[in-house]
Amino acid sequence: MISCNGESSLDKYFVENAANKNFVSLDVSPAMFNTKNAKFSAEQIEALKSFKKMNLLYFKKTATNTKEFDAQRLKIKNVLNDTKYQDLVRFGTGKDGVDISYVGTDDHISEFIVSAGKNDIGLGVVRIQGKDMKPESVMKILEVLKSGNLNIEALKPILEMIKR
Repeated sequence: MISCNGESSLDKYFVENAANKNFVSLDVSPAMFNTKNAKFSAEQIEALKSFKKMNLLYFKKTATNTKEFDAQRLKIKNVLNDTKYQDLVRFGTGKDGVDISYVGTDDHISEFIVSAGKNDIGLGVVRIQGKDMKPESVMKILEVLKSGNLNIEALKPILEMIKR
């Protein structure tokens, strides 16, 4: 996961692992939101305007992939140790926890990265990309996701893959 200039790259990490059988990969674009008839608050609408896309990688830990799980955890940690990723919040204990980082300045954030892991379950990385986002923007986008205003038809191929 080294980019052209020799640095670790989150982009490259996502690309390299999207087809890995131990990962589930999901990309969410603004087109997947049912915005036509939905009732969003002004803050949610503003947050959605700043949202470009969200990428998710989830590694499900099993009894047979412990070594790869540990290797992937280390790779994610190394990528996110790049100085361009600024820590926003961390919580949890030991190897179980959540780290939230961002790229940009407080009022002009281009990426939020959430990495989470639980030693007995798995690990995941979510990258939310946008333009001039603020920490509140991500919370509003997550509210919209939680409200179920997604175009489920667009997610069917991924849901079928997860069932296997």
